[in-house]
Amino acid sequence: MKHVSILVPYDSVLAAIFDPRYILTAVNQFLIDAGKDPAFDVKLVGMAPQIQLSGGAFSVNTDSLCADVGKTDLVIIPALSGDMKTSIERNKDLVPWIVDQYNKGAEVTSLCLGAFLLAETGLLDGKECSTHWLFANDFREMFPNVILTDGSIITETGHLYSSGGASSYWNLLLHIVEKYVGREMAIRASKFFAIEIDRKSQSPFIMFNGQKKHEDEPIKKAQEFIEQNLTERISIEDLATRFAIGRRHFIRRFKKATNNTPAEYIQRVKIEAAKKHLENTRKNINEVMYDVGYTDVKAFRTVFKKITGLSPIDYKHRYNRDSAA
Repeated sequence: MKHVSILVPYDSVLAAIFDPRYILTAVNQFLIDAGKDPAFDVKLVGMAPQIQLSGGAFSVNTDSLCADVGKTDLVIIPALSGDMKTSIERNKDLVPWIVDQYNKGAEVTSLCLGAFLLAETGLLDGKECSTHWLFANDFREMFPNVILTDGSIITETGHLYSSGGASSYWNLLLHIVEKYVGREMAIRASKFFAIEIDRKSQSPFIMFNGQKKHEDEPIKKAQEFIEQNLTERISIEDLATRFAIGRRHFIRRFKKATNNTPAEYIQRVKIEAAKKHLENTRKNINEVMYDVGYTDVKAFRTVFKKITGLSPIDYKHRYNRDSAA
């Protein structure tokens, strides 16, 4: 039986504590019903016997204190809420405990914004990680040594796991069930909880919002120019000349400030605008393509699918009410 420690940090999201406990105990019951032994010994673990969450609206009673857990097999870090720097500071005493359990052989899993606390341990340095797409810029700023794959729902590096945003952590929980108990039980759990199994990408949900929390004013102006001239074919040379910066230097500064190359930024701004058209208008794919400055259908479809994980027509069918009807 695997010993699972679900952490109860301060500022954590209640559902992200309850849901892993729910699915793992449900799997135990599935196994018992099949005449087998349960697979998981699930405990809520924290720095105090009781943790107040959501401004005191909820209280979680822990099963064990961290100091009393000698060794565990799996640590689950739930999503955090509020300001991430403040949350990490409030939970700094959990960091050495997580590192100690990892060094003793435990696997460590973060759900959604729990990735910030996992990254604070230093265990993710040089490794891939996922988190909620909305906080990707903040994550990269705080943890530049971690390789953030913000389009992924699940990352697995050695004995470290992370999930994408919000409810996508259910897919990571299914992944854990499959790893420990097998594919058959993961499928049963996916059907019981009505979760689409093997979902790999959160790309269709990402809403691109260019990183502008930087002090490079010419680059900020270049970003604004791109956003205000969607229908134009903008080249890197044009931008560099417009803002009186050498081409190579412009690319380096742009990448440093925004975490995107100029070409990537142009593509993402145009595709974000295209998504809005597809969601809210009756325009066909060609009309939308021209509205955001593309003239080559194949190129538009290729870039659109690369960024969203869906073809333009599939995206329209999924998110446009009239199209779905």
